Amino acid sequence: MSRQRIPLITELPLVIWLVLVWGALWQDFGPGTLVFGAIIAYAVVNFFYLPPVELTGRFNVLWVVPFLGRFLVKLVTASLEVFWLAVSKGPTLRNAVVAVQLRSHSDFLVTATGHAISLIPGSLVLEVDRSTSTLYLHCLNVASAADADAVRRDVRATEAWLIRIMGSGPDLAALRRERAEQ
Repeated sequence: MSRQRIPLITELPLVIWLVLVWGALWQDFGPGTLVFGAIIAYAVVNFFYLPPVELTGRFNVLWVVPFLGRFLVKLVTASLEVFWLAVSKGPTLRNAVVAVQLRSHSDFLVTATGHAISLIPGSLVLEVDRSTSTLYLHCLNVASAADADAVRRDVRATEAWLIRIMGSGPDLAALRRERAEQ
């Protein structure tokens, strides 16, 4: 079975990204390294099956700055909380695996949400169920159903921020409907 040919213009962002990664891996952004990286990137894109990443084509810069501010605050507070939990509770700390079903079924948004959550200390994405857009997270200091619900609310809030920044029109409309119903 032959694969459908994808135009180079569609693959160009991925090729550019792979060339930049190649340069970073070699710690050399000279012309020779970048040209060779482009040849390898083109070969990877054309000879290995990669599922298409569907971008929405929208990026709202006005939501990026507040998201980054929120992210940095959560990063610092979670770091301090993990430090305090390690010092005060040590090995008696209760952990849990929490399933969080996301609103969006976009692989791009599910991945972005998972990465944003995993970068904050105290939680780690263990599994992603693409068919249901569910993230399974290992979380520290979850001892009750109320704690698990707080984790779910926080993850869905992160997803909401990312939808506002770069979600599709239907995802954004669903977010607005959900907010209006509350």
